[in-house]
Amino acid sequence: MSGCGNDFIFIDNRKNIVDVDNIPDLVKKVCRRRMSVGADGLMLIENSKNADFKWRFYNSDGSLAEMCGNGARCAARFARENGIAGEKMSFETDAGVIHAEVLGDRVRIRMTDPSEIQEDIILKTGEVAVAMSFVNTGVPHVVIFNQDIHGLDIIPVSREIRFHERFAPAGTNVNFVGFRDDGAIDIRTYERGVEDETLACGTGAVAGAMVVSRKTGRKPPLSLRTKSGGMLTVYFILKGNGFSDVFLEGDARIIYTGILGKDAWQYAD
Repeated sequence: MSGCGNDFIFIDNRKNIVDVDNIPDLVKKVCRRRMSVGADGLMLIENSKNADFKWRFYNSDGSLAEMCGNGARCAARFARENGIAGEKMSFETDAGVIHAEVLGDRVRIRMTDPSEIQEDIILKTGEVAVAMSFVNTGVPHVVIFNQDIHGLDIIPVSREIRFHERFAPAGTNVNFVGFRDDGAIDIRTYERGVEDETLACGTGAVAGAMVVSRKTGRKPPLSLRTKSGGMLTVYFILKGNGFSDVFLEGDARIIYTGILGKDAWQYAD
């Protein structure tokens, strides 16, 4: 499945067909592009006693992730298409229970309220001091304003910030936000766990929208154009110095379904 360019492998694991004790190596193998299916992450859909279902979400490096906005939207459509839930649903993640509504091939999810909002952080990267904001939208995100984000090589500086001691031990995702002449908002994201730029990041778009609102006074909803060219729309209510009633909406597309053969993970590194 693809959510605005974030791509994921989904497995219906309600009958425990996947051995989760040995899954990190499996995830790394099947998410490796050109050698296997290739994806930004892998999700297991499992039974839940408290919601319609729960997920186990793994980054492409095999690490567990608490939350993924685009992945959550894809999970909702996966559940709807496979009869696991109706058009409106709830599901468990490590970041809390997520509520979602499937609107055809688009999905709107209610995010957990953000926390740990910090502004005007200055970090030295190389020989340059970089100003940024930080917000946890289920996972940690740094947001940096830069008018030349399309001509910027974001990888070196992002990796330095992602592993900076300021954000240890969890690390952080890194987002760059720029504004077009017509006021449209662009965003590019380096994701921890993938350890590279991805075509979109839902929790990053939420973080970007909130920082834009705080810094520029723009009112919600805010739409952000991702690296893929797709748009993510963020809804929220300003509540004092924080935010509440946060929703993320965008496409959630089924690319193909199939049977995963052993050759997908039984190969030499």
